[in-house]
Amino acid sequence: MLADAAAIAFVPSTDLERSRAFYGAVLGLELREQTPFACVFHAGGTMVRVTRVDELRPQPFTVLGWAVPDLRAALADLVAAGVTFHRYDGMPQDEDGVWQTPGGDLVAWFPDPDGNTLSLTQFA
Repeated sequence: MLADAAAIAFVPSTDLERSRAFYGAVLGLELREQTPFACVFHAGGTMVRVTRVDELRPQPFTVLGWAVPDLRAALADLVAAGVTFHRYDGMPQDEDGVWQTPGGDLVAWFPDPDGNTLSLTQFA
């Protein structure tokens, strides 16, 4: 029923101006609209709606991620822009925080300013 419908991603934020700067200037997403309730970005054909919330308890799992052709290059660009990548105890990650799945995919995780976990994945 929804196979041909465009998906919309939602990310909560307690500070839209801070999120606008991060998702726009740091991640490079195109801002399409800002209202008192949300910043609406465009990312590779998907609408990313960063929605204002009064309170937020970040979850311990990825809420939004990107498939990238070259994870190392994307990671280096984000680190140069001031983004730090998560390291997880007990997970074999390399010196950059990259984990390789048993199937050969590369994955790295990083927080947005509200502590939401975002990820990059380079599929094998």
